Amino acid sequence: MELLGSGADRPDASISLELHDDVAWEADNNPTHLLQVKHHQLTHRALTDTSPDVWRTLKVWMDTATPGDASGPQLLLITTQTAAAGTAIAALRPETLDEMTALIGLEAVARDTTSQQTKTAREQFLELSPADRRAFLTRMRVIDGSPHIHDVPALVRTHLHWALPTGHEELFLAMIWRWWDEQALAMLQGRLSSLDVGVARSAIADIRDQFTSESLPTMVELLDVDGETVAAEYRTHTFVQQMQWVAYPPRNLQKAIVDYYRAYVQTVRWLDEDLIGVAELNRFEAELVDEWDREFDWMLDTLDDDADEAAKQEAGKQMLRQLLAQTGISVRARYNEPFFVRGKRHVLADAGRIGWHPDFESRIERLLQVAA
Repeated sequence: MELLGSGADRPDASISLELHDDVAWEADNNPTHLLQVKHHQLTHRALTDTSPDVWRTLKVWMDTATPGDASGPQLLLITTQTAAAGTAIAALRPETLDEMTALIGLEAVARDTTSQQTKTAREQFLELSPADRRAFLTRMRVIDGSPHIHDVPALVRTHLHWALPTGHEELFLAMIWRWWDEQALAMLQGRLSSLDVGVARSAIADIRDQFTSESLPTMVELLDVDGETVAAEYRTHTFVQQMQWVAYPPRNLQKAIVDYYRAYVQTVRWLDEDLIGVAELNRFEAELVDEWDREFDWMLDTLDDDADEAAKQEAGKQMLRQLLAQTGISVRARYNEPFFVRGKRHVLADAGRIGWHPDFESRIERLLQVAA
């Protein structure tokens, strides 16, 4: 929400997670805003000056944000709770800002409260010089009454209303959430230091572009597929038999099974989401069959009439390898995922519409007879 809600005001900035603070805004790799985020799902209690959340937050900032540096990053406490009226915390709201009232109130609480839970933070606050405490308070802001986690999806939808593809809104939003989850995980694991606002905007635009008449979204990613499980499930399928007839290498055979699975499931999901029609898929398959037909005839022409099994296997394997490397035919002009073209060729081979071994048709007939 911070990225979508505040990113428009910081087009050249970036956001990080658990690096400088819970969340931080950066410019030129330096933090400009540090955010402490406090989420309370099941409580409606007001936030007061004695609240542990307040003093835990102040302690984090005193330990890491050089409190006496008046030119340091802005310090934001973002909480789902509402600051109680008349408190120092309420005086730090941007819309009712009164830094002197906030300072006097926090100093009084730090001196007079006896809570052991906040003792260390309160003592540390009082150990700051009066000038440092004033500088510290000038950088603090409290954003209370923030959305609960269950409200965030609806708010994200509102922020992205301009990009929602008609009829496919939920799928689009699911893809946005998936993208964000990947970025957040990368930041939390240290694989990504921060995320630029521009990069986020480009990613959202790229996802939106997948819902045009010239493109399609990829809904079955390679990392979603357990290759060994899929290979075990489909090892007896006709397209696998076809590849074994031309002695295709086992490792590449397993990758082919993954391509088949992804293309098959992808097609089913596109149809379920009404992203593509059967007629369009039929035209694409017809082009693949036509391309195969031309190559198959060339392959047969290179074989002698008395070619032995080894020669037939080698010719079929070379044709298969050549066709799998050709991904120029696409289901749509801007959808050029190689796995889909390769996988659809295996789907066609599974149906017996194309094959690799010169005698594939008679061999498939024998398979069917045995199965019957």
